[in-house]
Amino acid sequence: MISKDEIDDTLRGYNLDRLEICTLGTHTALQIAKGARDEGFRNLLLCTEKGAGFYGRLPVVDDIIEINSYSDILLDGIQDELIDRNVILIPHGSFVEYVGSKNITERLRVPMLGNRLVLEWESNRKMERRWFEEANLRVPREFKAPDEIDRLVMVKFPGARGGAGYFLAKSVDEFHKKLKEVDLPEHIKKEYTIQEYVIGTRFYPHFFYSPLNDELELLGMDIRYESNVDGLVRIPNIIQKEIKEGPSYVITGNIPVVLRESLLPDLMEIGRNLVEGSKRLFKPGVIGPFCVEMICTPELEFVCFEISGRIVAGTNLFIRGSTYSDILYNEPMSCGRRICREIRIARERNKLEEIIY
Repeated sequence: MISKDEIDDTLRGYNLDRLEICTLGTHTALQIAKGARDEGFRNLLLCTEKGAGFYGRLPVVDDIIEINSYSDILLDGIQDELIDRNVILIPHGSFVEYVGSKNITERLRVPMLGNRLVLEWESNRKMERRWFEEANLRVPREFKAPDEIDRLVMVKFPGARGGAGYFLAKSVDEFHKKLKEVDLPEHIKKEYTIQEYVIGTRFYPHFFYSPLNDELELLGMDIRYESNVDGLVRIPNIIQKEIKEGPSYVITGNIPVVLRESLLPDLMEIGRNLVEGSKRLFKPGVIGPFCVEMICTPELEFVCFEISGRIVAGTNLFIRGSTYSDILYNEPMSCGRRICREIRIARERNKLEEIIY
């Protein structure tokens, strides 16, 4: 495992006047690149051949390193170059999916924003649930085995795959039938989680926790457009019965949403409880951006079912800021820019080691 001391030693060798903000050229790379520019940093994207052709044409991108695959970031030559360039990496969903949380904690020597331990807690369903319980949040019931299914359930798989393979089932027979049809590697299919399907409104709030000021901010909120279930609901029920293809939950886009204002205190309490719970479970806890995936029931209670301990794709809606960030900042503030501002403030206060691992 790459220790925090090793990362601190690397950081001490950096020329802090020439820091570069770097991420993989996908997911939220554009707002991270723009956020770096807005905060006075150069940006660098690691791109595959296809991505390099796209990002290289955009004026907001300063520099590109072309790689064969995203996992090439683990190559010693690439890591050495990034360290020589005084790079701080910004993890996002594709970063975690293609590089892997285990590789990030055990092989990645380049300083990264946040506590990289959080990536394992977000990708492991059992650890994630323990985090929720530590934060005293309401969570959906989980079934230990398929033969316990006695109601409608959602079957999920680990990893930042944007909902790929998820399915609904209401009996053990339906579970086994649909599991065979899932187009995922067998070792992933064996790691399923069976959760009670909670009826309500979906919300995905985007939080940012700054350990420099011990402040929790709400920067935005979205709901996710999923294929093909969101298309199926637009078809009359009588026609739906004639369609053989079942619903799928692959995320294809994001839609902005504003929460009923009277619920905001409860939402912020959930965010703060997650921060404090993380400090107890994996010190120093979550740092920077995170997103909770939740349902608001008709009784106006929040049920939390997943967490992402880094920037999420829904923040791409708010490159010019959101309703919530506009209240906090008198300027456009995306999550990508807020990340880079935290780095800038930490550099000014000589506290980079408090937000980098």
